[in-house]
Amino acid sequence: MEKVEVIDGVVGNAVDVIQAVPEKIQASATELKTLVSSLTGMAVDFGLKFIAALVVLMGGMWVAKRLARSFKRMLERRGSDASLVTFLGSFMNILLRIFVIIISLATVGVQMTSIVAVIGAASLAIGMALSGTMQNFAGGIIIMFLKPFKVGDIISTSDGKTGTVKKIMIFTTEIHTFDNQVVLLPNGALSNSQITNLSGNETRRAELNVAISYGDSVDVARKEILAIIRADKRVLMDPEPNVFVSDLGDSAVILTVRYWTPAADMIPSRGDMLEAIYNKLPKKKIHFPFPQMDVHVKK
Repeated sequence: MEKVEVIDGVVGNAVDVIQAVPEKIQASATELKTLVSSLTGMAVDFGLKFIAALVVLMGGMWVAKRLARSFKRMLERRGSDASLVTFLGSFMNILLRIFVIIISLATVGVQMTSIVAVIGAASLAIGMALSGTMQNFAGGIIIMFLKPFKVGDIISTSDGKTGTVKKIMIFTTEIHTFDNQVVLLPNGALSNSQITNLSGNETRRAELNVAISYGDSVDVARKEILAIIRADKRVLMDPEPNVFVSDLGDSAVILTVRYWTPAADMIPSRGDMLEAIYNKLPKKKIHFPFPQMDVHVKK
C-alpha cells in the first residue's frame, strides 16, 4: 500500500508539472511578444526621429548658408569695411552651423543638458588640442580691432611673403602675391609678428640708383633724370624730386634718385623710370660703365 501511494504521489506531481508547462510557455511567449513589440516601437520611433534629424540637418545647413550670405550682403550694403565683412561673414556661418547641429541632436532625443555638458567637455579638450587654432582665432579678433591692414592693402610679412590682402577670415588671412599665388597666413602669427603695410599711406617714396662713368658730367645726368621724372604724371612735385651723388664706387659714380608717387603707382613707375633713363642718358653722352679692374704689371 505504501508503495502504491508513493507511486501515485509521483505520478500526480508529474501530471501537475506537465500541466504547468503550457502555462509557462504561454507566459514566456506573451513576455517575448511584449518585448518585441516594445523594441519595434522604439526602433520605429528612433527611425522617425533620425530621419527628422537628417531633414533638420540638411535643411538647416542650407538655411544657415543663405542666412550667412544675406548677413554678408547686408554689411556690404551698409558700407562696412571689407575686412569686417569677410570676418563677420565667416564667423556667422560657423555659428549658424553649430546651432543647426545642436538642434539636430535635440531632434534625435539628446537632452539639452547632455549637449551642454558634452560641449563644455569637448571645448576644454579641443581647446587644449587646438591651442594654435585658438591663437589664430584670437589673432583674427586683434587684427579686426587694431586694423594693421585691411582688404586691398599690400603687406609684407617678416618671413618674406608679400601680396594683396583679399580676405580676413576667422583663422587665416588670404593674400594674393604679385605672381598670382594664393597664400593663407595664420592670424596668430600675423598679430604677433612684424608686418609692413605697403599701402598704409597714400603716397610712397621711390628710390633708384643710377651708375655713370667717371668723367661724365653729373650736372647733365642730374638735369636729364629730373626732366624724365617731371614728365611723368604719376610723380608728385611736392616733395620735390631729388638726384644726388650717393657714392663713388670702384668703377662708377652712383647717383641716387628719389621721388614721390601715389602708393599704387610706386612699383610700376620704377621700371618705367629706369628704362627711360637707360634710353636717354647715352644720347647725352652719359655712359653706364661695366665693372672693371685695372691691373698694373711691373717687370
